[in-house]
Amino acid sequence: MIHHPQTTIHAARLGNLEILKELIRLEADLNASDEKGYTALIIACYNRQYPAAQLLIENGAAVNSQDHGGNTALMGASFKGYHNVVELLIRNGADLNIQHGNGGTALMFAAMFGRNDIVSLLLEHGADRTLLDSRGLTAIDLAAQQGNVEAIKLLTAP
Repeated sequence: MIHHPQTTIHAARLGNLEILKELIRLEADLNASDEKGYTALIIACYNRQYPAAQLLIENGAAVNSQDHGGNTALMGASFKGYHNVVELLIRNGADLNIQHGNGGTALMFAAMFGRNDIVSLLLEHGADRTLLDSRGLTAIDLAAQQGNVEAIKLLTAP
């Protein structure tokens, strides 16, 4: 297997499907990571490169891989508010409740940064609203800290 983590990650960042397809043809390791632990899928999702993310997933990229801080593609897309990317990840088995190094989850990121459509989507698919971060805070607490009234309503609804 050929390893091209930097090339694969760069192509994913730019959404360059032709280079990604060639790397796949050459059997590049799509789950290889850079010095920060970023994989091509994490970078594609964080940069809203939906077609690249889809291509990577279809060719075996690990949906739940984590960078060195414990962040996943789902966390990045939730933080950024990329609804279609979050949907793609959920459809392909993203674990909604993975916690990064400080205990944060995709739901917590969405609630903190006012991505309320993502909060709804994650809850609809079973995200755990009761998980605690390293400070003992839930997504509801984090939404409250930001004054995100809509997220509080979503997170406290039955």
